[in-house]
Amino acid sequence: MVNTGDLAFQIFMILVLVIPIFLVVLLIISLVKRNKRLSRIEEKLDKLMNDQDKK
Repeated sequence: MVNTGDLAFQIFMILVLVIPIFLVVLLIISLVKRNKRLSRIEEKLDKLMNDQDKK
């Protein structure tokens, strides 16, 4: 016989353990993508500035 309250508590506790790990992974992925995007923008700006200096 399965007690519904115990089952709900176990599911809640598993989520409490899994969600922070998931959020940390999402944060790391987001920061890496942001860093790559900023690098691309910086390269484009450098290229535009170099092209403008040559004129």
